[in-house]
Amino acid sequence: MVIDMNVSKLETIEQIREFLAATAEVAFSNPTDDATRHTFVETLLRRHRYIGLRKGPRGVLFAYLQRLSGYSRAHLCRLVAQYRNTQSLKPRRRRSRTSFTRQYTAEDVALLAHTDSLHDTLSGPATKVLLLRAATMFGDARYARLSQISVSHLYNLRASAPYRKQRLVWRRTRPAPLAIGIRKAPAPQGVPGYIRIDTVHQGDLDGLKGVYHINAVDIVTQWELAASVERISEAYLLPVISLLLDGFPFVIRGFHSDSGAEYVNHKTAALLEKLRVEFTRSRPRHTNDNALVESPEPAASNT
Repeated sequence: MVIDMNVSKLETIEQIREFLAATAEVAFSNPTDDATRHTFVETLLRRHRYIGLRKGPRGVLFAYLQRLSGYSRAHLCRLVAQYRNTQSLKPRRRRSRTSFTRQYTAEDVALLAHTDSLHDTLSGPATKVLLLRAATMFGDARYARLSQISVSHLYNLRASAPYRKQRLVWRRTRPAPLAIGIRKAPAPQGVPGYIRIDTVHQGDLDGLKGVYHINAVDIVTQWELAASVERISEAYLLPVISLLLDGFPFVIRGFHSDSGAEYVNHKTAALLEKLRVEFTRSRPRHTNDNALVESPEPAASNT
């Protein structure tokens, strides 16, 4: 149901106050065009002499305008400020935006994507040379505009949506090289002091984490030491590694582990470097590199 209201009879601030109190639960539908609403706001501001009103009546009139116009408080404040300055709410002229002619067309973007697909997306400077050679040396008129492109704008075209629709490049995650330990199998040459080390988790019981067992086995003599720690963080593991190294009855020359983070870290590497012990770790796809310490039944046990 649509009801047209004539609010011209509300001539005093007190009548407007009573109107607001009586229609607190009523929702008003406002015109969609700004010109009509601006005219309505200007008419009421002029009729009730908004500028000369005191603070209290101004607040009542402001709430009345906000209720009937549908404008937000911030936007209505801007309109009132405009009315204070110009005594009117005529729409302001919008400044025309500076428009730039498009230099590179969709055909140029498609041609760039085709060139990148042929040459596997070279760097910007190298691609610019290719575009210039195609236009000048080989006389291909399609590259006339692209031959003048700057390297920075070439990257802008590559980042644009039309280019990505033409060409998508998927690269696998490149593993970051880790300069801790040497990936090789230890070569003791019949000399004791080259140990292999590994960690085994005992398992959980009733939701409680079990301990971690550390096995260290000498390659030549099969001398084995074992220890247990509550956690395999550096705070728990480093002191145990020091005790294990001190527990062997010969000088430790080599320390070999898998690629677990409990051993392959800077603090363990610093400890071994201080003791002048060679740090090696297992190679990819070489399951026997650390098989001695991972076997279920070591040849000898000295715990």
